Order: sequence, then C-alpha cells, then structure tokens
Amino acid sequence: MKVFSAIAVGAISIAVLTPTYAEQVRHEPVQVIQPYISEEPAKVELGKQLFFDPRLSMSGIISCNTCHNLSYGGTDNLKTSIGHKWQAGPVNSPTVFNSSLQIAQFWDGRAVDLQEQAAGPIAANVEMAMPHSLAVDVIQSIPGYREQIAAIYGTDQVTLDHITDAIAEFEKTLVTPNSPFDQWLKGDDNAITAQQLAGYELFKSVGCVSCHFGEALGGKSFMKMGLVQPYESDSPAQGRFDVTGNEMDRFTFKVPTLRNVALTYPYFHDGAAETLEEATQVMGQLQLGRNFTEDELASLVAFMESLTGERPELTLPFLPESGPDTPRPDPFK
Repeated sequence: MKVFSAIAVGAISIAVLTPTYAEQVRHEPVQVIQPYISEEPAKVELGKQLFFDPRLSMSGIISCNTCHNLSYGGTDNLKTSIGHKWQAGPVNSPTVFNSSLQIAQFWDGRAVDLQEQAAGPIAANVEMAMPHSLAVDVIQSIPGYREQIAAIYGTDQVTLDHITDAIAEFEKTLVTPNSPFDQWLKGDDNAITAQQLAGYELFKSVGCVSCHFGEALGGKSFMKMGLVQPYESDSPAQGRFDVTGNEMDRFTFKVPTLRNVALTYPYFHDGAAETLEEATQVMGQLQLGRNFTEDELASLVAFMESLTGERPELTLPFLPESGPDTPRPDPFK
C-alpha cells in the first residue's frame, strides 16, 4: 500500500515520500515509479511558470505545454507537432511525463538530460523559433522573473542556464506513480485483472521486456526499428544516425516509455500508428517476427492500459506581468 503526503508549494503540489511507502515486493524487470522529492520548491515553481509561458516563443503563443500538454498525457496527441508559423515538425512529440527516468532526451537521444533538452525547442525554427539570446532578453525584461531568479540563483542577470535549469527541475516532478501495475508490483494481487496479468506474462515471454524494462518500461536504451523487417516511413528522422553519422545507427531510436501509453497516441517517432492495438501488432512484426492473435493482442493492450499512473495535480500558474520592454505577442511575425 502506498502512503505519501503532498506539500503545496506555490501552485504545485510535490509528492513527498514518507517512511510508509511500500517497497517493491515482486522481483520483476519492471520497477515501481517513486514520487520525486524536490529540495528546491522555489525553482520548481519558477520552472513551471516558464514551462507554461508562451513568451519564450517568437510568436508569443507557443509554450512547452503546447506540445507536451499536461492536461493530456504529456503530449499533443498529434501525428507530428505544430510549431512556428504552423509548421509541421518532423517527429511525434514524446511525453514529458517520466522523462527524467530516461537515458537521454529526444527520439535520437541528442540531449543528455532534461536541461539540455529544454534549450532545444526554444531555438528550433520549426518549434518556438526564439534565438536563445532573445529568449534571455525577454525573461530579463519581466520583473517577476528577475526577482525569482535573484532569489534562487543569487543574481538578477538572467542566463539561458537559469531558464533551462528551472524547467528541468519542474519536469523532474512530472512522474506518474501508483498505476494499477505499480500496485501489483508492491504486492496487491487484485490491482490488475487476470487479462492484464496474462498480457504481462506474454510481454515478458515473447521478448518485449528486453527493450521495455525499468521504471519507465523503456527509455533506457536505443534500438533499431525494424530488426526483422524494415520499417517504411515518410519521416525524415533517421534516429541516432542524425546525431552520430554512423551507418550502424541509422533508424536506431530511443526506446519509448510505455508508462501512460494509452494516453499518448499516436505512436512511433512518425506518429504513424493511430491505436495501441496497431502499434503493438506492428512492433511484434518488425521487432519479433510475430503476428499476435486477437486474444494475445487484447491481453497485451490490457496490460499496457494498467500502466497509466497518477498524474500530478497542477494548477495553472499566474505568469509574471510583462515589463515595458517585453515584446508583445505577434503570431504572424
């Protein structure tokens, strides 16, 4: 049984682990997600404001939450995200929930951690299209941000590191513990159905767990998409090859997390699979050389539906007022 308390800090509640939090009792290749304990609540609150602030985009209307919508599953549920000037991005937006549990960020793993990842979309032309120097100037022009940064970092001279460090600290709180499957891992035999348990046993026996393991059931390794047969896609993304230039890395992508996967449709780096059933069958064929029966597919999907955890209860932040020199929104710029 899980027991944890929530301490309200500003507009966000941060789960604080208590000694009564049950340890995992089943020895499985999947581990229980633990609530994140932040020792810097003021930084979490600042990061939350920046996460929701569209003034970090050139148009003034796109924020981190636009593509990683916390009211959904941490994604936008689009095949590929829409960015600056209504441009379609090249890949499907990964969920921000439980992203701190992964080995690297982005489908191709080009960012080593959440802080490095946070800087990327701000400047990307197809996303927020805001040069980093201008993003710093915009935040510097907002008195409420200067005050918070001075209190947290000891200076009122804003840097990009301040912005990305705060966003990363907020994103670390976006874990989703206490799914039915987590409860089962902690010993509650009634937390999941017989069909879901059968799906998990099949998930292990056919080899899905060789890639989808750990707390996040994924995100811990890179794998070639199309081990048994090649994957056909219109996406320009070529996985790790785009980072390393190594031919061995072509079409090798970070294994996505399966946590909350029922909420994060469509699936794959190109968003080509519209349903969890379709994505599961395609992966069985591409990676395992297996066509799942109707009953097997239903059990696997039922198991993955048990991975939906408790999303943090968040209140939208009141953002600091713009200063006299803060650019006004101009979506047609």
